[in-house]
Amino acid sequence: MRFFFTGLIMLFASQVMIAQNLDLSIDQLNPGISDYTIQLSDKNEKSTLPIRVIKGQNKGPVFTIVAGVHGYEYPPIIAVQQLMNEIDYKKLRGTLVILPIANTAAFSGRSVFYNPIDGKNLNTTFPGKQNGTITEQIAYQITNKIIPISDVFLDIHAGDANEDLISFICFYNAENFPKQTAEAKRLSELGGFENVVSYPYTLKQSEPALYAFKQAVQDGKVALSIESGKLGKVQDEAVKEIKNSVYLMLNNLTIYKKEKLVQPSIINNFTKQSYIKTDVKGFFYSDLKAGDKVIEGQTIGYVTDFFGNKIRDIKSNSSGIILYKIGTPPVNPNETIFCIASNN
Repeated sequence: MRFFFTGLIMLFASQVMIAQNLDLSIDQLNPGISDYTIQLSDKNEKSTLPIRVIKGQNKGPVFTIVAGVHGYEYPPIIAVQQLMNEIDYKKLRGTLVILPIANTAAFSGRSVFYNPIDGKNLNTTFPGKQNGTITEQIAYQITNKIIPISDVFLDIHAGDANEDLISFICFYNAENFPKQTAEAKRLSELGGFENVVSYPYTLKQSEPALYAFKQAVQDGKVALSIESGKLGKVQDEAVKEIKNSVYLMLNNLTIYKKEKLVQPSIINNFTKQSYIKTDVKGFFYSDLKAGDKVIEGQTIGYVTDFFGNKIRDIKSNSSGIILYKIGTPPVNPNETIFCIASNN
């Protein structure tokens, strides 16, 4: 069944549409607010994908905002909830496409990383499958319905329940898309964060993107991501930081004007990341926190068995700043326990 957006949308009212499949025809929308829910089902399992579309009075770009790819990352979800109810469509140029909670089952089930319905991580599932599991269907809908209509694609994350991190904004250095990469870099550097991270991009067109905003990069869109908040908690400063960043981008693109925004100076421009994993299961200990500086070869933590006997020292494989780390005691083989960022 195909649904096209037609009909009058009244001020402060939301048109609610429910569908198993959705074609977003922005040009056919009247200015205003529309709420849509995609119904997902796989055998006996069901879930939903909520979408809000805010179309402005004047023509302009389509700016897409996604939160809740991981349902336990609360600051982005709260920030986007607030943002989408603050925007006055009469002052908007262009269209905002907002996915306030991409993974509703993980959010409702308080599940870290994984969708409790099918045990899959949405952020390693792109481009998804039309008739796959619930998580694969979400990825498919975003890949095929949301990304194609987007001019800018912003994926907002935080530290999940086990992650300590410093706030940063990031983009992929995709040399095969120079214009899009230059714009993603520009928006990142104007996005109100002191830390800007550029990731290498070596993905071939035939390879699965896995990650949400990497899929948008692969599809030739201006794409970037925010990380703010940590340890599965709602930090008010992270919520404010996310909102400030989104408004700065909208301001800069002349999509929406907002006064009294904060534009701090960039302190770190990270271009290199080193990942540290362990091959054992047990208790993880470290006196260091995200943002601390380390040097190559430094002992930065250790792992004990379940009786408290030390079984592994963790040493840094590079010099730089801890971008994020495991912030809770459990550790498992092949988990990333530290990411060390540097600019050389």
